[in-house]
Amino acid sequence: MRKALRWLLALMVLIGTAGAGGGTAHAEGYGGAQAGAATAAEPGTKDIKDRILAIPGMSLIEEKPVDGYRYFVLNYTQPIDHRHPSKGTFKQRLTLLHKATDRPTVFYTSGYNVSTTPSRSEPTRITDGNQVSLEYRFFTPSRPDPADWSKLDIWQAASDQHRIFKALKRIYGKNWLATGGSKGGMTATYFRRFYPHDMDGTVAYVAPNDVDNREDSAYDTFFEGVSTKECRDDLNAVQREALVRRDGMTERYAKWAKDNGATFNTVGSLDKAYESVVLDFVWAFWQYSSEKDCADVPKPTASTEDLYNYVDTISGFSFYTDQGLEPYTPYYYQAGTELGAPTLQYAHLKGLLRYPGYFTPRAYVPRDIPMKWKNGVMRDVDRWVRHRSERMLFVYGQNDPWGAEPFKVGKGAEDSYVFTAPGANHGANIAGLKEDQKAKATAEVLEWAGVAPAAVQKGEATPKPLAKADSSLDKQENRRELRP
Repeated sequence: MRKALRWLLALMVLIGTAGAGGGTAHAEGYGGAQAGAATAAEPGTKDIKDRILAIPGMSLIEEKPVDGYRYFVLNYTQPIDHRHPSKGTFKQRLTLLHKATDRPTVFYTSGYNVSTTPSRSEPTRITDGNQVSLEYRFFTPSRPDPADWSKLDIWQAASDQHRIFKALKRIYGKNWLATGGSKGGMTATYFRRFYPHDMDGTVAYVAPNDVDNREDSAYDTFFEGVSTKECRDDLNAVQREALVRRDGMTERYAKWAKDNGATFNTVGSLDKAYESVVLDFVWAFWQYSSEKDCADVPKPTASTEDLYNYVDTISGFSFYTDQGLEPYTPYYYQAGTELGAPTLQYAHLKGLLRYPGYFTPRAYVPRDIPMKWKNGVMRDVDRWVRHRSERMLFVYGQNDPWGAEPFKVGKGAEDSYVFTAPGANHGANIAGLKEDQKAKATAEVLEWAGVAPAAVQKGEATPKPLAKADSSLDKQENRRELRP
C-alpha cells in the first residue's frame, strides 16, 4: 500500500477544447522536442499542431515527446458561464495524445486536475485511438479569477466538454468515446446526460451514484459484508484503538505538523483533522487495498508508534491540513452542492467521537465560499441513465466502497451495461472482469468506436485491445476523494 496512491487523484486523462471568441491561437511556450514516430497529419495537410492551434481560443503550453504519438499540453478559452458567454472567460487546460486523425478519439476526464504526464486510458488502448484529457473547471490553474463558485456545477462542466468536442471534431472526425474513473466516471456520465448525441459511447469506471444524499445505509451494509469477518474486525479494532489512544497519537501529529508547517484553519483544529483521518481509515483501506493486505493490519495491541504509522500509511495525516485540502476545494464544493457524500454510522466507535456529524463536505471548504445544496440533481441523472441511456458501460470493483451506490440501467436503456470486477478495488477496469464480461465489454467498446475487426463482429475472434500494452503510458492514476 503506497501512500502516494492517495495523494495523486482518481484515474483520468486528456481533453481538447474549442474556445469562445475570435482571434488566432498563439504559442504560450514550448517544452521538449516533437515526438518522432507518429506523423502530424495526412499528406497534403498542415502539421497537426498547426491545425489544432488554428482553433480560435486554443493555445499551446508545451509539446512533449512520446513514442508513437504527438503529445500536446494546451489551453482553451472557455466562458465562465455558458448561459451568458459574454460575462467573461477563463483558460482551461487540456492535453491531447495524437495518434492519427483517421482513428477514434477518447475524451478522458478525471474530474480533477489534468495530468501533464502522457498516459492513456483503457478505452484508448482498446481502440488504439487518440485521447483528449480535460482539467475540470475551478481546479488550479483552470479557475476563473475572481472565482464565482456558483458557476461550478455539472452542467457548466458538461458544457466545457461539449465546446471542446465541437471544436476538435472538425479535426478528429471519427467516432468519439467518453471515459473516466471515479469522479471522472461521474463526469463522463453527466456529459452524456446533458449532451447525449456528442459521444458514440461512454465507459464510466467506479462512478458513485448518490441519488438520495440523506439515505446512505448502502455504505454501512457494504462494510458489514466486505471480505472476511476477521479482516473487518481487525480494521475496526485499529480504527477504534486510534481513538482510544487519541492523546498519544495527536502528540505525534502535532509534532509532525509543526515540523512541516501544516495548519488546520479550514477543518478548525488539529483534533478535528485527526478524527477525520481516523474516520477515513477503513474506507481508505478498501478503496486502495486488496484482501491480501488484510495480513498486514496490525493488532490493536501494537505500539502507539506502529499504529500511528499504519494509519498514516492508509489514510494519511497530511491530507486534512489546509495544505492538503486546498487542491480539492472544488471537489468538496460539488460534493456539498450537487454530488452528495457518504455518511456512515460508525457503530463500533460509539462514545469515542468528539465531533459526530461534523465531517460533511462543508467542513472541508473555506467558510468564505458559500454553499447551497441543490435538490434533485443526482436523481435527474439517475433517472436518465436508467431509462434513456444508450451505449454506456459502467465498471465497478467488488470490494470498492464507492460502488455501494452504483449506476443501474433499466427499462428504456439501450445497449448499456453494468459489470463488477471480482475482488477489485477503486482501480477496477475491463481487464479485471470475468472472461465473458471482459469479452463483451471489449467488443462493445470496439464497436462503439467503429474499429471492431470483422472477426470480432462475427463472433469468430476474442475481442482484444488493438494497441500493445505500454507500461509507461498505461499507468493508473488514483485520486483521493471525500470519505467522512
